[in-house]
Amino acid sequence: MQLNNNTGRILVVDDLQANVQLLTTYLKAVGYQVVPARDGEEALLKVNETKPDLILLDIMMPKMNGLEVCSRIKADDMTKYIPVILVTALNEIEDKIKGQEAGADDFISKPFNKLELLTRVKSLLRIKSLHDQLNEKIAELEIAKERLRQLAITDGLTGLSNHRNFKEFLMRELDRAKRHQLHISVVMIDIDYFKHYNDTHGHQAGDVLLKKASALFAENIRKNDLAARYGGEEFALVLIETGKKAATLVAEKIKDLVEEYPFANEHTQPNGRTTVSMGVATYPTDATEFDDLIRCADLRLYKAKEMGRNRVISFDS
Repeated sequence: MQLNNNTGRILVVDDLQANVQLLTTYLKAVGYQVVPARDGEEALLKVNETKPDLILLDIMMPKMNGLEVCSRIKADDMTKYIPVILVTALNEIEDKIKGQEAGADDFISKPFNKLELLTRVKSLLRIKSLHDQLNEKIAELEIAKERLRQLAITDGLTGLSNHRNFKEFLMRELDRAKRHQLHISVVMIDIDYFKHYNDTHGHQAGDVLLKKASALFAENIRKNDLAARYGGEEFALVLIETGKKAATLVAEKIKDLVEEYPFANEHTQPNGRTTVSMGVATYPTDATEFDDLIRCADLRLYKAKEMGRNRVISFDS
């Protein structure tokens, strides 16, 4: 029998060299790659090393019989979908029952019938190929799903979280803070005189400034915290497990970094540079509910603007 265009790596496990040679001859003649193993322990090593597409496994072997090898292969999430054909010396029902319990996909008896052997191998390899293709499609769908999720929670211009995700994140973290008696701080940020910058240099230049400022916000908080575009030129930070003093230090650092950053055309701003005003509110010190916490941080932000901008306000007095 001549099967064309066969591909696949087949692990042949048998303690008798003559059987290995015979199976290798049959399989290589129609284009398959063959990896030999002389016992169960070697078979388990080569399964992990060579990632075969199919395993021809003799039941009767020293050290570890084929049933135990099959059970171990099928119990491992990394190898459980590799088809296993158990090779039996006798066509006994009991062997097949034990093989099925061990997870075998098919059986073939000695002495080998070449036509039967190659037909079963080809059939199982086709099933394995279809399974692999299905897994690839599932993985692609998961990636696409994650991309859509990211698009749904991300601001298109700055790459920060959007307003909706900010609200969901803060609500979730507030619930956690209440359960575990933790602090959580919100920092509201406004880019000073942004309308003047936009009107003077155009929306494109304004967008570049927003993106560069956003990068400074995101790069100077921890991975578990959140930076979000709240709307227009207004941004928000959620600093989890962070009290008033630590949150103020973070805000002051970001304020200074923005002031020091060489934004294009900042000399045309009313204060001669690009700056931000910031308001800080902390749970449970300043407020215990979502709306009250946001309102408190917002009021302090506007207080910072009233007091001359380019500053952080953390207290009402």
